[in-house]
Amino acid sequence: MINLFSLHLSAYILQVQLVETVFHLMICCALYINLLQVHVEFYVDENTFKERLKLFFIKNQRSSLRIRIFNFCLKLLTCVLYIIRVMTDNPAQLRHTWELIFWVDRKVPVWAIQIVSECICILFQGNLWEQIFQVSFLLEMLNTVPFIITIFWPPLRNLFIPVFLNCWLAKCALESMINDLHRAIQRTHSAMFNQVLILICTLLCLVFTGACGIQHLERAGKKSLSLFNALYFCIVTFSTVGFGDVTPQIWPSQLLVVVMICVALVVLPLQFEELIYLWMERQKSGGNYSRHRAQTERHVVLCVSTLKIDLLMDFLNEFYAHPHTQDYYVVILCPCEVDVQVRRILQIPLWSQRVIYLQGSALKNQDLLRAKMDDAEACFILSSRNEADRMAADHQTILRAWAVKDFAPNCPLYVQILKPENKFHVKFADHVVCEEEFKYAMLALNCLCPATSTLITLLVHTSRGQEGQQSPEQWQRMYGRCSGNEVYHIRLGDSMFFRDYNSKSFTYAAFHAHKKYGVCLIGVKREDIKSILLNPGPRHIMSASDTCYYINITKEENSAFIFRQEEDQGKGRGHCDILNSPSGLPVHSIIASMGEREWIEGRQEVGHFVVLFCPLLSLTATDGCQLFVKGYPPNSPYIGSSPTLCHLLPQKAHFCCLRLDQSCEHVSFEDAKAYGFKNKLIIVSAETAGNGLYNFIVPLRAYYRPRRELNPIVLLLDNLPDDHFLEAISCFPMVYYMGGTIDNLDSLLQCGVLYADNLVVVDKESTMSAEEDYMADAKTIVNVQTMFRLFPSLSITTELTHPSNMRFMQFRAKDCYSLALSKLEKKERDKGSNLAFMFRLPFAAGRVFSISMLDTLLYQCFVKDYMIPIARLLLGLDTTPGSGYLCAMHVCEADLWIRTYGRLFQKFCSSSSEIPIGIYRTESHASPEVSICSVSIEGLNDTREKGEESKILTRSSSSSDQSEHPLLRKKSMYWTRRLSRRSVKRSDSSLSSIQQRLGVLRRSEREELTELVRNRMQHLGLHTAGYKDVTNLTASDVMNRVNLGYLQDELNDQQNSISYVLINPAPDTLLQLNDVVYVAHPDRYTYTHIYFFNCCYSLTNCRH
Repeated sequence: MINLFSLHLSAYILQVQLVETVFHLMICCALYINLLQVHVEFYVDENTFKERLKLFFIKNQRSSLRIRIFNFCLKLLTCVLYIIRVMTDNPAQLRHTWELIFWVDRKVPVWAIQIVSECICILFQGNLWEQIFQVSFLLEMLNTVPFIITIFWPPLRNLFIPVFLNCWLAKCALESMINDLHRAIQRTHSAMFNQVLILICTLLCLVFTGACGIQHLERAGKKSLSLFNALYFCIVTFSTVGFGDVTPQIWPSQLLVVVMICVALVVLPLQFEELIYLWMERQKSGGNYSRHRAQTERHVVLCVSTLKIDLLMDFLNEFYAHPHTQDYYVVILCPCEVDVQVRRILQIPLWSQRVIYLQGSALKNQDLLRAKMDDAEACFILSSRNEADRMAADHQTILRAWAVKDFAPNCPLYVQILKPENKFHVKFADHVVCEEEFKYAMLALNCLCPATSTLITLLVHTSRGQEGQQSPEQWQRMYGRCSGNEVYHIRLGDSMFFRDYNSKSFTYAAFHAHKKYGVCLIGVKREDIKSILLNPGPRHIMSASDTCYYINITKEENSAFIFRQEEDQGKGRGHCDILNSPSGLPVHSIIASMGEREWIEGRQEVGHFVVLFCPLLSLTATDGCQLFVKGYPPNSPYIGSSPTLCHLLPQKAHFCCLRLDQSCEHVSFEDAKAYGFKNKLIIVSAETAGNGLYNFIVPLRAYYRPRRELNPIVLLLDNLPDDHFLEAISCFPMVYYMGGTIDNLDSLLQCGVLYADNLVVVDKESTMSAEEDYMADAKTIVNVQTMFRLFPSLSITTELTHPSNMRFMQFRAKDCYSLALSKLEKKERDKGSNLAFMFRLPFAAGRVFSISMLDTLLYQCFVKDYMIPIARLLLGLDTTPGSGYLCAMHVCEADLWIRTYGRLFQKFCSSSSEIPIGIYRTESHASPEVSICSVSIEGLNDTREKGEESKILTRSSSSSDQSEHPLLRKKSMYWTRRLSRRSVKRSDSSLSSIQQRLGVLRRSEREELTELVRNRMQHLGLHTAGYKDVTNLTASDVMNRVNLGYLQDELNDQQNSISYVLINPAPDTLLQLNDVVYVAHPDRYTYTHIYFFNCCYSLTNCRH
């Protein structure tokens, strides 16, 4: 045991010794490392006394500024002392004449102060060896050294020293002082300011030097000059006036004048040249928007990559159309130099005091500071849609939006994006408009509700409804008046229109507000809910805190209310007058039943959800061999698309089955006729299958579209789509694609143009960047014109890049009526109208559209922040639960007993809770084109016949007379055409024969076109039995084409049609046969979908 203990003890001692040894080794290593480390001091050169002085007097901005100010004051003091010496000088003490040039009478106090100032100046010279060859140093030595010598040699105290040359040293000190001043306050000064300061100082120094030199040299003459006279002489001489009353008398002063003039001729032109160059550069860059103006005035900033004249005028006209924006300033920030046209516009007095152009980039903080972005009321960032690469244009817009948000986070942003897939990058902006989203949704609705593009365009433009009021045409006056209707909002509790309908249903309020005031209530928003509801129907009970959205010619705040009692109430009222009477129609009970009894009996509350049992709604429905289901599309092509309940296929179609012109193992059809579609096709011609095209399909497949009315969709694409796009559209029924272009007749025939009702031509991106801007639409216009001639019964909707090219759609060179409309457009533009193009027949009929017309939607959001959500609801881009949708209904013969639009409004509200918004009307009229053509062909030059023809060409007002007797239209369109033919009946039999000859010529032309189409169909192996010649159209085809608003000169050379949109027309507007009524339909199935999908979600969770 003892041995074992001793062993453990010895082992423990060894461990302790080992630990001590290791500890000592660590201490030694640490000491060794400390011995190897070297302490390094940095910036030791700044610790010397010389560097500290240099840091204080030169490098330090504030201290160096004080030193320069002190030096500048000393130089001015020496010049003042020279003037004092001249004023106290007594040259009579000197005997010889030439001695007066070298000797002066200097008083002792002046000499003493001069000595002190010169000694102080010599101390601030710094390193003498660095300045020895500088002109300023030589001048300093010339004025300083002689004074220092006089300290040691008193007889030289009266020696003349040109102290007045210190003015040039003062000029240099002033320039340095200004630079240090701006450095000290951290402010970027203007080069223009510096150059102006240098020029002024140079002029003052030249004048002061010449005046002092001439005054001193003239002391040696017979008659000396005072300093004032010398100054007067210099100013008169340098201004090239030269009175001659004061002149130098001796040759030294004359020589000095010659030298000063030569110096002035060399120095001043250089200074002026530099100043003019800086002024021109400033004109290009635009200068700055001052901080004082930004704090005292209100301004908005417009950021664009390139500024075109059309874009600028659209923005200015729409922005300044509102009264409360009249005192705003517009600051344009553009990286490009302003072109000649824009510069000419900005020089107009109307805009020169309101618009400020700055050349700069939004990605530079200096340029944003110049535009005072942090003080701006709003910033509009617009994309360049004329770029060949639209994706690159969006990337630039995104960077600009990020830069502005980083620099001025509190500035409201209004951003325009071209591609929908880039929208989520700028969702932080206050308002975002995606061009392709709106464009494709609007073109899709054009196929279902005619002229939807015109309806939306008129709603988002600001107008007072004064367009066309001086026109003799009734349709132009009515159309122009209704175009002034816009969307306004007001709180229900503050409204005269709607405050009486508190605690009433939405339909009740819409009914009585239109009946009493003529306003169209289309939507509402709860105070605690951000979403706007479009016609929520009778389920929505109004409250005082609700915000009402209505369509009217002006907002309620600008309206005057005149209440008058109706006379002869209840007298002579028949069945047709019941709806128009204040108490004849039991509207209260009807709406109450829809708001309470009908909806309550048909619903069942389950928790927080309400189920509506409606027999029209079914989750699955069969149509022949196809099976449709309702649901949300499983694949969205881009981030940020709004989910919409649509008609879907139960299983996705194979990619090969989507190709229309090729058969596959699943489908053996190779053309549209083989598919045997029950409804007419909708063909879309586009360059590429972009993600925006998805928004064309969704509105046409929305769940509220009747299943049996779904039209097949064919995408005619220049470039075949990728798998990503095919994956997104494979879930929709009856959607196909094929490769081809509209300028190829074979492609049109293969895609089924003969079986289509609508053809939509989308503007191609590759043609937007043409060498001549307005030629970008040339190819599209010519191709569409060709299709009009080949397929006259086809409804074609065309998108153009420039709205001004609308006048070339369906162009006819000898159409006098189109020329008259062109003159009307010019008159309206001269009056300052924002809607001068509205009277163009293609636009009024909704057959042409330009996305640039919707730029005003973004501009209006500055005043009406609700315009984008309402436009998205109308176009079906957003589907808010409880919100309605836009649809159209035709007025048939059975509806003409209603007579007026106001009574139609009441009928829709009381029967189906629908809210009419406007009317799409088609009228027939006599075309004067045929007479002019026939006269020109036959050479009728007789003056009498021309006079008679001019009378015939005068447009008859029979259309307005017919509108007053709508019952005449109850028989058929045959009687309408017969009446129109009577109104334009010719009295000359020879003229009728000429028309018949022209008709034969035109029919021969149609026969040639028909034969061309048949030959191509036979060559492609297509069935020609389905092709109808335009000369063999049935009466139903005629009716359809009249409804579409297309020209009917193929059938009747005297028959034309005009189509236009009436937004919220007057209640006493008479209805006409074939009117199309725009209706905001309530969504009665929202709660059913909410309950159904929440139940499915709950069941899924229970299974898991």
